[in-house]
Amino acid sequence: MLKIFRKKGQKGFTLIELMIVIAIIGILAAIAIPQFIQYRKRGYIAAINSDIKNAYTATVAYLIDHNALQTGELDPKTGGYTPTSGVTTTVTGFSDLSNYSLMSVGDSGWNLSKGNATCIVVNGQAIISPASI
Repeated sequence: MLKIFRKKGQKGFTLIELMIVIAIIGILAAIAIPQFIQYRKRGYIAAINSDIKNAYTATVAYLIDHNALQTGELDPKTGGYTPTSGVTTTVTGFSDLSNYSLMSVGDSGWNLSKGNATCIVVNGQAIISPASI
């Protein structure tokens, strides 16, 4: 057994006690940091998926309010859609009122390998492919 000798009235922690505490903190950090990174990525994915659904709803609302479009372009913002910071949503392949595609892409700094969400509207029916980690 380890005996620690102290002078009378001496207070404080020994080097061994401090090293044990630092080791415990290091172990806890090694467990917590990767989990925190995964929580952030899940939050980013949720933002992208939410944006694609909101953009689709906004485009449908706009198309219902305006029976026929005079231009060949469609912008979800005209239907009241406000994008989340760091998410870019674009309309592609707009041919008529019931055939077009939406795509939401997260910021490149989010480091997502599958961070694109798509919505393909064919004959007025939407097929949404959510983003994933």
